[in-house]
Amino acid sequence: MHDHTPSEAVPANLRELATANGADGILWRLREDGRQLDANLVRLPAGERIDTHAEPDLDVLLVVVAGTGTLTTGDGPLELGPGSLAWLAHGQARAIDAGPEGLSYLTVHRRRPGMRIGIR
Repeated sequence: MHDHTPSEAVPANLRELATANGADGILWRLREDGRQLDANLVRLPAGERIDTHAEPDLDVLLVVVAGTGTLTTGDGPLELGPGSLAWLAHGQARAIDAGPEGLSYLTVHRRRPGMRIGIR
């Protein structure tokens, strides 16, 4: 059993980080050594888009923290707002469009193993 204690790397208030003026892109990420998860707080400015893509290996949980937008998958568009939660299965194509006030969301997925040199 691992003994982990909270550190300053884990923010106390995602909403405050997500709505900070002037910041876009990745606002925060989980960086703890020995972690099993990756998590990122992302802010898209108003009207910006993440084009259609698919994560081939990892399921992703997306949680909207602030703003509005649209998540489009093969099942069609889903309107997003604070508190919206979406599970995106590995291999599932998706695109994200930010609404008029921008969109801040947290993504959580299993941590990717580091690159290793080896024989296959």
